[in-house]
Amino acid sequence: QVQLVESGGGLVQAGGSLRLSCVVSGSIFGINTMGWHRQAPGKQRELVATITKGGSTNYADSVKGRFTIFRDNAKATVALQMNNLKPEDTAVYFCNADIRTYSGLIAQYWGQGTQVVVSS
Repeated sequence: QVQLVESGGGLVQAGGSLRLSCVVSGSIFGINTMGWHRQAPGKQRELVATITKGGSTNYADSVKGRFTIFRDNAKATVALQMNNLKPEDTAVYFCNADIRTYSGLIAQYWGQGTQVVVSS
């Protein structure tokens, strides 16, 4: 099985910072694009940031200049550094990854989510 486990969420005041981490484990042959999404109460899940295996990044306009996505291919981890947090960043944050298993199949896997609350 493949498992993604997030950590690092919590409560922070507006203007503060948090760093989310996600570790991938299991029967993994390779990991392609990794990313973070978020879902606020009553809203649809939305893309926050993605990073390819080669390190190319993509960000939602709402987080550009404030969030940075990192990955460590050797450790199968992806992180999201969030600075200058705003109340509207409050959401459950999910990591995801496109993973090829040893069976040869490629599928998108998701973590269980970590809560981020930004107080004003």
